[in-house]
Amino acid sequence: MEDKKIRVAITHGDTNGIGYEVILKVFEDPAMLELCTPIIYGSPKIAAYHRKALGLETNFSIINNANEAHDGRVNMLTCFDDEVKVDLGQPTAEAGMAAFKALDRAMSDYREGLYDVLVTAPINKATIQNPEFMFHGHTEYIEDSVGNGQKALMILMNEDLRVALVTTHLAIKDIASAITKEKIEEKATIFHQALKRDFRISNPRIAILSLNPHAGDNGLIGTEENDIIKPAIDELSSKGIQAFGPYPADGFFGSGAYSHFDGVLAMYHDQGLAPFKTIAVTDGVNYTAGLPIVRTSPDHGTAYDIAGQGKADENSMRQAIFTAIDVFRNRINYDEPLQNPLPKLFHEKREDGDKARFSIPRPKDMFKKTPEKGGNKEAEKDATDKKTDAES
Repeated sequence: MEDKKIRVAITHGDTNGIGYEVILKVFEDPAMLELCTPIIYGSPKIAAYHRKALGLETNFSIINNANEAHDGRVNMLTCFDDEVKVDLGQPTAEAGMAAFKALDRAMSDYREGLYDVLVTAPINKATIQNPEFMFHGHTEYIEDSVGNGQKALMILMNEDLRVALVTTHLAIKDIASAITKEKIEEKATIFHQALKRDFRISNPRIAILSLNPHAGDNGLIGTEENDIIKPAIDELSSKGIQAFGPYPADGFFGSGAYSHFDGVLAMYHDQGLAPFKTIAVTDGVNYTAGLPIVRTSPDHGTAYDIAGQGKADENSMRQAIFTAIDVFRNRINYDEPLQNPLPKLFHEKREDGDKARFSIPRPKDMFKKTPEKGGNKEAEKDATDKKTDAES
């Protein structure tokens, strides 16, 4: 695993935004090619336009299929040959279709097993819409394309903080009705498993935020905390998941309370992302948990206002690549011992206070007590009589 060059597929995103800028800046550093083999799903013509406009010197090799990718090179996979006009900083239907074609090709290649992890550059959710992409974003589309029935969970993360969302791209007016006990349990369970498997945290602690201000003030401002969130937390705890809360969201991040937990589950998009993006200014990563595919993206949008000006910070894209590689390796290390498990040697039992104790199975007669000499007069007499009869 240490020597394997992980194949990282990178979709170019909206071609009028900063996607190519941050991608090309990341791979200006030749050390990145020692870590992975990048396959950029996009257009060599558009990439060359951005490279020239920005005065960058990142070289790339043009390929037509992912299986042609070479280690030690930036591989540029041609997803389409159409002429696409680049209008830097402008949302256009052409740019949206170019983003979709790259993403669609990447989904097809993942199903063929042609790369290991996926990193997506930002898209414009409005211009990418078409009869084949009628979703609110990357997360929903990828779940539908390669999820195999598994549910996705959006996690925003950096080295110090992981924030997951119960609801994602949903209008504010629809949030309260979408928050159910079952939904919270589902998302918290996915989050718990991701913390264990993808981030190798053995016994993760999850903080769950409230929906209403001041956690509802005992029903004065809202009843969702008492009726929905607390019962969900109790149910999660009964299943061995360390879930705590609900915590009022207004002071949770500013007070640094998040530092006592391995993950935070927010009820809706801005409740979690607004404080996260304030804390993680340049190194935030969007990670899609819960799916077979390992997918990350930088934690920023198309940034039309600075597109083509050379001002974009590539660190979030770099961290997205690092995170995808780490998760891929963590999953292998987590799953490997489970492929050929040892026979079950222990039977777990529970005592008061949910303290585990274990007993080792043993052969039935292993510790069967045998009579000691002189310890059972009747048995000894019976054995002597039988011996005498046999001699006679």
